Amino acid sequence: MNCLCVLVSERRNVLFIMADDLRTSLGCYRHSVAKSPNIDQLASKSQVFLHAYAQQAVCAPSRTSMLTSRRPDTTRLYDFNSYWRTHSGNYTTLPQYFKSRGYFTTSVGKIFHPGIPSNHSDDFPYSWSTPAFHPASFRYEKEKVCKGEDGKLHANLLCAVNVAEQPGGTLPDLESTDEAVRLLKSRVNDDVPFFLAVGFHKPHIPFRIPQEYLSLYPIEQMTLAPDPDVPSLLPPVAYNPWMDLRKRDDVQKLNISFPYGPIPKDFQLRIRQHYYAAVSYMDAQVGRLLGALDELGLANGTMVVFTSDHGWSLGEHGEWAKYSNFDVSTRVPLIFYVPGVTGRDSLRGSTFPFINVLVQSELVFKNERVVKNVVELVDVFPTVSHLAGLKAPRPCPDFSFQVELCTEGKNRASTFQHRHKEQRITEAMSFSQYPRPADTPQVNSDLPDLKDITVMGYSLRCWDYRYTLWLGFNPKTFQVNVSDVHGGELYMLTDDPGEDRNVYDNFDHRAMMGKMASLPPVSLH
Repeated sequence: MNCLCVLVSERRNVLFIMADDLRTSLGCYRHSVAKSPNIDQLASKSQVFLHAYAQQAVCAPSRTSMLTSRRPDTTRLYDFNSYWRTHSGNYTTLPQYFKSRGYFTTSVGKIFHPGIPSNHSDDFPYSWSTPAFHPASFRYEKEKVCKGEDGKLHANLLCAVNVAEQPGGTLPDLESTDEAVRLLKSRVNDDVPFFLAVGFHKPHIPFRIPQEYLSLYPIEQMTLAPDPDVPSLLPPVAYNPWMDLRKRDDVQKLNISFPYGPIPKDFQLRIRQHYYAAVSYMDAQVGRLLGALDELGLANGTMVVFTSDHGWSLGEHGEWAKYSNFDVSTRVPLIFYVPGVTGRDSLRGSTFPFINVLVQSELVFKNERVVKNVVELVDVFPTVSHLAGLKAPRPCPDFSFQVELCTEGKNRASTFQHRHKEQRITEAMSFSQYPRPADTPQVNSDLPDLKDITVMGYSLRCWDYRYTLWLGFNPKTFQVNVSDVHGGELYMLTDDPGEDRNVYDNFDHRAMMGKMASLPPVSLH
């Protein structure tokens, strides 16, 4: 550890980049379709966590959990209708911690979920030195700005556009990148270290993206998900009926039956095409941002963290969107570039030269610095703090509602000492959860309000299996009844990596229940 301590003795700037609804569809995660050369280039000089998991696969709860390093059962945020400081506890956030240690902290785009979950202020002034920046063009995201086949404008899911024809002649992520680059320029000659958080809106729906990115994914080369059917033994409580897709004009025209669909195959292919195109569009913005960091001479003194709030289903298990405990919804990219630790300081040449994905769409990803063990997004806060040169918060006690600064995650800084981290720790595990209003799919199954939650699905992800229990939940007392089992799932990942064969009924669950007891005591009573 002494070597690492020397390496992080000086405080580093932090560039914290978060995508929205990004699963591990990236070249550096060995995905065969997605074209992400700029993120792959970052990953080639970083430590890459191959199995990182969100604590709840929906925006506000996941972001609040990651940025406070507290699990949803501690923030008590499972929907979009409360602010943790008044609802559960006055918890210190990751940027707030840096701000309290003398950093200039600022936010661009979507970092905290806007609105009630961040007190309509992105948690300013607690977390940020200046008010957060939100792109003005975001107001049009859900409006009728997508040109349909009839030549009229619609509020569509599939919304590849001519940017010049959009209101203001721009798009939210283009605006956010411009502002982030401006902020980097303003910090070049400042001695105060910075924590700059940049949140991109894509690949979140609607897929309002520059139309040229579709050319990277010819529709005739698109394929369906390898497991597009609802598993026969999937408990109905586990299924999400993807209501946010159903509300879009182009999807409504398909008259898809509720709750299981399916979506017509030709439209499934177009969804997948547009999702990957949105990934490449977002990758280009990451490239612009990292290129500016490089050109301004800041790369050698700035740690870069890249992640997402959760994943997104692309037809696997007959599901779309997030809102579940499956790997495709909970697994996220997690990449740490730490100058002098993950890669040598670039005294000559460029560290992150911009790669135009429309011209050079592929980058051969070579990096032996990968961590295959299971980690969680609650681990981000303590790990970033330590690697930036600050002391990581101490672990939370069993009951931590009155403790403002502590972590329910683990400091993963020790993994950065080793060039190779291939060993698999069998008992390394992550915990995710998802609430439901009933045992069968309802119109509010994806996003139930707290008062409507009757079942909580707790999911334990180990190296070789995923185990999920759907348990009775009291939204007034936040109590979970472990004896009130509404359904169960067990997937043996060595033989079933896609989580398609539920073998829950074939196993003795006493050992599994013992591992579920590893959850913080607030969760299970």
